[in-house]
Formats: sequence, C-alpha cells, structure tokens
Amino acid sequence: MLRDIDLNQVSDGKLYGSNDMAKTDCNGCSGCSSCCEGMGSSIVLDPLDVHRLCTGIHKSFEELLNTSLELNVADGIILPNLKMSGTNDSCAFLHEGRCSIHALRPGICRIFPLGRFYKNHSFKYFLQVHECPAPGKSKIKIRKWIDTPDIKRYEKYITDWHYYLKDLQEYAMNFEHGENIQKLSMYLLRQFYLKAFAADGDFYQEFYERLEESRTYTDKILTNI
Repeated sequence: MLRDIDLNQVSDGKLYGSNDMAKTDCNGCSGCSSCCEGMGSSIVLDPLDVHRLCTGIHKSFEELLNTSLELNVADGIILPNLKMSGTNDSCAFLHEGRCSIHALRPGICRIFPLGRFYKNHSFKYFLQVHECPAPGKSKIKIRKWIDTPDIKRYEKYITDWHYYLKDLQEYAMNFEHGENIQKLSMYLLRQFYLKAFAADGDFYQEFYERLEESRTYTDKILTNI
C-alpha cells in the first residue's frame, strides 16, 4: 500500500537488511494471535502469496475467494487480501488461535513485525515497535525469520512487483479514468492471480515473463496510447 511514514514514530530508527539481526522472534506467539485479528483488508496478497496458497492447499484462486480471500480496492487498484470474519474479526485461516497455513503464510505475515521501507528502487526492513504486543522478543537473523527460499530472488521480485504496481496505483489515484482503471484491475487479476502459475515450475521465471508481457499492455494505458 502507498503511504508516507515517519520512521522515527513507528520504528526503532534503524533500517535492516536480510542478513541483519532484529528483535522479531516472538517465541512461537504462544497464547497470542493479535496480528491475525482486526486487520481489515490490509493483508494484501502479491502473486507469490496466492501461488503458495493455491498449490499448498490445492484450491484455485476462485475457490479461495469463496472462503478465505476477498477483493478490495488498494490505492485505486483491485487486489486480493486475506479475509477477516467472525466475532473477533479474525483471519479466515486462524483456527483455535493458531495459523493453519503457517508454512504458506503471505509475505506481510512472514516479515511481521517488520515492515518494508522502499526507496531508490530497493527496500530495507524496519521494525514496527508499536504493532506486536508480545513481550520479551529475541533477536534473530531477518532472512531466517522470513523463512523464504532464495531470499535474493524473492527480494528482487518483491521490489519489482512493488514498483510496477506503484506506477499503476499512482495513475489510478491521480487521474479520473474510471474505465481504464477498471481495465487495469481486471487485467492484473487475470494475468497474475486467476491464471495459475505452474505448480512444479520456476515461479520467478514465469512471473517475469508475465511481467514483461504486462508492461506492453499497461504502458499503453499509462501513456494514453
């Protein structure tokens, strides 16, 4: 999501790389599911998040939309997010106070209580000091905390997806082109979410093939061609 933040107000004032240590380890989150409740539509999913869920629990994107995901406008563009429901407004995947898809959890969940600070077509992590109520957190290397294979390819993918989406969201937020914005949203959903990625293929390779194809389409809209 596009937002301006004052790092001095929300963090410990430091920026971290994946090889740095940070106080993020909540010791198994024993007895706590605070970050899985009351999140509204803020847990926006990128294409890899949805690919992991679909292949991991053997359901299509459409099936997940009927149960645990929903579509909302995120900075002008329609994107999927985890659905909150029930009396506690909790994540659909939260069962008896525990995450039922922990190995498949989305990127935002993986890095929490870290956030990402984007600048100069890159990003660093920052520690959100007011978000997680768990006491006595211990230090852990960030790449271990994120628990994602091939961290360098993953971080490059996150960066490229963010900045590709950012251009489209800024277009949607700054201009009154309702028909074009709807076309953009529907195209992105078809290209990166509805059309499944190969379950046994190289996700990143396929993603970049689709991204290159998508730029041809979206650049025409952004430049009003």
